[in-house]
Amino acid sequence: MAINIKMCTLEDSRKLQEISHETYNETFKHQNSPENMNTYLERAFNLKQLEKELSNISSQFYFVYFNNEVAGYLKVNTNDAQSEEMGDESLEVERIYIKDKFQKHGLGKYLLNKAIEISMERNKKKIWLGVWEKNENAIAFYKKTGFVQTGAHSFYMGDEEQTDLIMTKTII
Repeated sequence: MAINIKMCTLEDSRKLQEISHETYNETFKHQNSPENMNTYLERAFNLKQLEKELSNISSQFYFVYFNNEVAGYLKVNTNDAQSEEMGDESLEVERIYIKDKFQKHGLGKYLLNKAIEISMERNKKKIWLGVWEKNENAIAFYKKTGFVQTGAHSFYMGDEEQTDLIMTKTII
């Protein structure tokens, strides 16, 4: 069992698009309408949008490989790339997704630890994320790893307004 992490570059944009579509669909298609899913996927994961995000120096993407196969990915943001105004002392985990077939191998924790490592390297005091209030497995995972709910914000899935819980962990 070999687990590796690789930082994504612009050359990875198509691979990033594929895994973004696959993991987002696996995670949320059962709880959202096909129309809203398609609208969101096209807006958030079109190549032009992903290339823009990959080019932002305040955002980084990482692939996690399990036995040399891309199993998931992580996106972290600092500074003005954060989706909420959290200040210069914060790092946002905007996306952390693992393909269904690689669930239960500790890869989510592996990626979260990578995000914590990045935040410590950059002298951030806290790490935060937004998680859909109906994503009970993810909420339980984040609570187990020391995150606490500190707020909420709206998230639009197509034309449907949903609520993301903002969860934060203090880094020393």
